[in-house]
Amino acid sequence: MDASNEKKISKKTLNKSFNLWFWGALTCFSQEHMQTFGYLASMLPIIKELYPDKDEQQKNIHAYTAFFNTNPMLGSVIIGTTASMEEARANGKGIDGETINDMRAGLMGPIAGIGDSLIDGTLIPILLGLALGMSQNGSPVGAIFYIVVWDLIAYFGQRFLYFRGYKLGDKAVSILIGKQGKAIRHAISIIGGMVVGGVLASWVNVTTSLELKDATGKVFLNLQKQLDSIFPGLLTVVVTLLCWWLMAKKHVSAIWTMIILIGVALLGVLVGFFNPGLKY
Repeated sequence: MDASNEKKISKKTLNKSFNLWFWGALTCFSQEHMQTFGYLASMLPIIKELYPDKDEQQKNIHAYTAFFNTNPMLGSVIIGTTASMEEARANGKGIDGETINDMRAGLMGPIAGIGDSLIDGTLIPILLGLALGMSQNGSPVGAIFYIVVWDLIAYFGQRFLYFRGYKLGDKAVSILIGKQGKAIRHAISIIGGMVVGGVLASWVNVTTSLELKDATGKVFLNLQKQLDSIFPGLLTVVVTLLCWWLMAKKHVSAIWTMIILIGVALLGVLVGFFNPGLKY
């Protein structure tokens, strides 16, 4: 196709496509379709601009009706890459609907795995850890901080990935899943571990009230003092490792882990190992 007649997606249409994805990625979400309709809606402005003819629009939009599900935040790079490929298809550069579907199907799994570990497993705990530190004595600053910072990161982060995907095409995805992306994820996971560890040390405190008394009622063994002399915070570490073992090794859900902790706490109170400090 002659360069003067080459079709080009306008910045306005790209912005509209991105905003449709950002606000509607989970539109009509169901177990059958997941993010299919959100993806389809984000591609509608692009299809309409590239193909003025209604019949061509109906024919080419069909490529985006297949099942789609990935991490919504990092998944924006797939939408941007798809926009770039759709533009190439409209200009007759040897790309068809099957090629686009193959790309999408091949990337949504890896991007979901990276996004879930990087965003849900690292970034969000870091932000929550910082927010908790700001929420002492019931201060609302922590909640406001989390809401504002998360929304800004989510919007501008997704926007950056979308337009980077459009600009670089499939090269943008290789950055996320290649060696460079792996190094970045490793660095962020280290920072996340440090922040979560700091939150753990500051906010989690497990102690025992178990005491042994002689016949006169005098305490001759205070278990907590003995543990502190050997390893301060030992019980906190034990509970933390228990939670990690349950979720990481035994694949117990977070809800069931909390239920187990509640059961342990109740049993500990009944046998006198824990003292909730309640007075009636």
